[in-house]
Amino acid sequence: MTRRLLAPAVSVLLLTGLAACGSEESSSDSADDTAAAVETSPAETTDEAPGASSGAAGGECSPDSLETTTAGTLTWGTSDPAFEPWMVDNDPANGEGFESAVAAAVTEQLGLTSTEWVRGTFDTIIAPGPKDFDVAINQVSITDERRAAIDFSSSYYDARQAVIAIEGNPAASATSLAELADVRLGAAIGTTSLEAINTLIAPAVEAAAFNSNDDAKLALSNGQVDAIVVDLPTAFFLTAVELDGGVIVGQLPQIDGQTEQFGLVLDLDSPLTDCVSQAVDALREDGTLADLEAEWLSETAGAPELS
Repeated sequence: MTRRLLAPAVSVLLLTGLAACGSEESSSDSADDTAAAVETSPAETTDEAPGASSGAAGGECSPDSLETTTAGTLTWGTSDPAFEPWMVDNDPANGEGFESAVAAAVTEQLGLTSTEWVRGTFDTIIAPGPKDFDVAINQVSITDERRAAIDFSSSYYDARQAVIAIEGNPAASATSLAELADVRLGAAIGTTSLEAINTLIAPAVEAAAFNSNDDAKLALSNGQVDAIVVDLPTAFFLTAVELDGGVIVGQLPQIDGQTEQFGLVLDLDSPLTDCVSQAVDALREDGTLADLEAEWLSETAGAPELS
C-alpha cells in the first residue's frame, strides 16, 4: 500500500518549498518553481558522476584537514520546509528520510562527528557566490549550466522513472512490467518517461504522448489513460498533492544514458569538493546509497521496483 507522504495542509508550501531541475515548463513540474524534480529529456541527461575541478584531488581528506566553515563540524544546507521522503518531520538532523540519511552517512564517511544545519530556499542554494554551508543536499540536479556557478559532488541519487495510477484502476495493482503491457499508458512527449514506456514496457497499445506532465496528469484524472510515467520525485509530489487517489505503482528499471542525477552542492572551487565526492563514491561502492534508497524511497515511501 502506498504511504501518503504529505498532509494536505502543507500542499501550498510544497509548491515553492522543493525543487529540482528538468526540461519541461508546466505548473506542476517546471524546473525551479515546484516541489518536484521534473522530466529530463535525453539531450539533457548525463552518464557522468561529476565533481568539480578544485579541491584536494588525491590529497588528504582526514577530518582535521577538512577546511570546513566551523572547525571539526560539517555545516549542511537544505530547504525549509523539507518534506518526505527526503526528510522526516522537517528535521534534517534526525537522520530519517533519504537525504537526511545520506547526509549523515557522508558526514560519517568523512570522519566528522559534529554537524550543523542551515535552512534556505532552492534558489539560494544554487545561486553563485559564497555560501553559509559547507555542503547542501536538496534534490539539485547536476547540469552543465549550474556547474558554472557551483560545485557538485558525485551523484548520490540517479532518478528513476515511476508509474502512477488512480486507486481502483486495475493498473494500480500491477506488480510487474508484463502486467502493464495491456494498460493504456501515457507520458510527456520528448521525455525519458515516454522512452521508458516504449523501451521497458512495450505496451500493446501505443502510449499516449502529451505536451506536458500537467496534460498527462489531467488525462489520468479524466480516465483517458490508466497510468502515466513521470520521474520518481515528480511522482511523489503528484500523488501527495495534486492527484486525488493517485498512487505510485512502482519504479521502472534505469535506461542506460538517460539518467537525471542529484549531486551535493558546494561553493564554486570549494576545497571540500573532492573529499566529499570521494565520500559519496565510497558510499556508492559499498552499497550504502543503494540500501538507503531501498529503505526510504522503495519501502517506506511505497515505490517498489518493477521488473
